[in-house]
Amino acid sequence: MERSEAYGFSAAISGAFLLSCLLFSALNREQRAPYMDEAFHVPQAQAYCEGLFQQWDPMITTLPGLYLMSVGIVKPAVWLFGWSGSVVCSTGMLRFINLLFSVGNFYLLYLLLCKIHHKNKTVSGFQRILSTLTLAMFPTLYFFTFLYYTDTGSVFFTLFAYLMCLYGNHKTSALLGFCGFMFRQTNIIWTVFCGGSVVAQKLSEAWKTELQKKKEERISAMKGSFSELIKVLQFLTEYIMSFTNLVTLIVLTWPYILLVIVFFAFVVINGGIVVGDRSSHEACFHIPQLFYFFSFTLFFSFPHLMTPNKIGNFLRSVRKHLIQYSILIAISLFLVWKFTYVHKYLIGDNRHYTFYVWRKVFQRHDLVKYVFVPAYIFAGWSLADSLKSKSIFWNLIYFVCVFAVTVPQKLLEFRYFILPFLIYRLNIPVPPLSRLLLELTLYIVVNAITFHLFLNKTFQWPNSEEIQRFMW
Repeated sequence: MERSEAYGFSAAISGAFLLSCLLFSALNREQRAPYMDEAFHVPQAQAYCEGLFQQWDPMITTLPGLYLMSVGIVKPAVWLFGWSGSVVCSTGMLRFINLLFSVGNFYLLYLLLCKIHHKNKTVSGFQRILSTLTLAMFPTLYFFTFLYYTDTGSVFFTLFAYLMCLYGNHKTSALLGFCGFMFRQTNIIWTVFCGGSVVAQKLSEAWKTELQKKKEERISAMKGSFSELIKVLQFLTEYIMSFTNLVTLIVLTWPYILLVIVFFAFVVINGGIVVGDRSSHEACFHIPQLFYFFSFTLFFSFPHLMTPNKIGNFLRSVRKHLIQYSILIAISLFLVWKFTYVHKYLIGDNRHYTFYVWRKVFQRHDLVKYVFVPAYIFAGWSLADSLKSKSIFWNLIYFVCVFAVTVPQKLLEFRYFILPFLIYRLNIPVPPLSRLLLELTLYIVVNAITFHLFLNKTFQWPNSEEIQRFMW
């Protein structure tokens, strides 16, 4: 890191932390008591602070990683500063732990951008810093920095595991992946992604060698036409069927394989993925969740995904492959018809933005959910097109993981899209400054509206004296 970039990075992370501290103070003044899921998380952490590790709230559905980490962070304050347990394990102090995680996330995002794009010498230090600042301000993640939720810590350990994977420290990566799993069980998917990215790299090297043997000038299969995809799948089958190749891949990825085995053992012993209350977290084949993620990504990345050039390329692709797109639309319409689920929380809790998205948009008419299918296809195509600089094998593992982490969820919840969005955003080519500034402006505006609604537009439910607030 050059000196000017180091100064710029220090200024950016310090400024972001100062802003976060001011928002943190404002939020804690207005909402002192635990809110929403904090009503479960905060008492559980406080029980752990008192050494009551056998006590467990059956309404909590995630493993105790957040609470164990909280005790490990706040307990030393009792010894060092002589603070009482009621102070260090108060709601405000527990929330502050996520603020510390957010600083770690800022640093990890910067390191990941540097590592992923280190070969691109045209990317300036200012672009890296601005990209980091933008991603650190990503609205869905940034909001939960100020509440005692699992999201910020979950992102921290997953990003850290991904960074260690990129540096080849796979045992450390798997260990950090286990920490992420302890925050949220679905993070096991991103452990698979880390192991899969190692496999994808080996496959890309072998595929390149295969093409060179055939004296092909470039890896044309990266462009993804159907016939070329068939060739790649044939190569993939032949490669994996080789015992020597399979042993090589297992030796490279054994820490991730071991963690996946631990996960399956947990599922068998626990009787499912969810701990605690399972009645509201039943898995289902909810294909439209993938479409919602594409739309979510399109909205928050519109400066990169909705450029005139990209729209033009999409329209040309449709004209060139009209039959294929027609079949794709027909299949998508069928999937929306047969596999759209509406969770009771989605239509029963008017504190969440998804409630209003569903009521104001999707419930206006039965046909509305079908009208959006062409937009879903454009969003998915645009996302895939943005990742064309990555190998076809990397894309395969990424989209398989996105499918696995979104489709089984019955509830439409924007928080579930945070990690797949960040992984995508980190791996697209670093955008020019104009698009980065537009993206940052969008995030600042969305954050400003979100915090304004949360702090100032309170309301009450009938027959309840508790103040309610709008949130993601």
